[in-house]
Amino acid sequence: MSKPLYVFDMDETLVNGDAAMLWNAFLVEKGIVSDPSFIDEDQRLMGLYSQGELDMEDYLAFAMEPLANLTTQQVNTLVEECVESKILPKLFTQTLPLIEQLKRDEIDMLIISASVTFLVEVVGRRLGIEHALGIDLVEQQARYTSKIKGVPSYREGKVTRLKQWIAKQSKRYSDIHFYTDSINDLPLCEYADYTYLVNPCPRLRAIADRPNWQILDWD
Repeated sequence: MSKPLYVFDMDETLVNGDAAMLWNAFLVEKGIVSDPSFIDEDQRLMGLYSQGELDMEDYLAFAMEPLANLTTQQVNTLVEECVESKILPKLFTQTLPLIEQLKRDEIDMLIISASVTFLVEVVGRRLGIEHALGIDLVEQQARYTSKIKGVPSYREGKVTRLKQWIAKQSKRYSDIHFYTDSINDLPLCEYADYTYLVNPCPRLRAIADRPNWQILDWD
């Protein structure tokens, strides 16, 4: 007997904030970034993301530059600290009860996010969600680069990545339930069988009156 698959965006959906922005602020706090304009540029780029206009390659070139001299092991150690101290405290109050209920019901869950994989996987693991997809980055000389490996999990790329992931699974799913807040996820909203809009952005809220779509007000 097949069961549904629950798919979650991460930023502003499970987390009441953007994990990439929290990560960048953490890098400033740790002294890894000293440029005083870094946070302003981060906010400018994420404003473009909110409007559905961000060029992901431009963003990654900006966001990965401070990590150029750090090994992947050093970055991963910092990620663990950041997730523990900055990201997990900002979970919506509804996040963990939903995940725990789905676990009790033995429902498979997947995070699929436009944040980089090294962030998404740690958040997923800490939330108890076994499967997590983010934007994969090419590694060179034990360092992360800003070059995207494969299809980025961004906009219509989320649908592609989800299809690829499902094709590799040994089981089949009865239907797909998708949670998001962002207009960037419209392709996956329309692909899913059931869509849940968590505090949706204005553009997504404006088109939310559709069969099997539901608006959720989370805090």
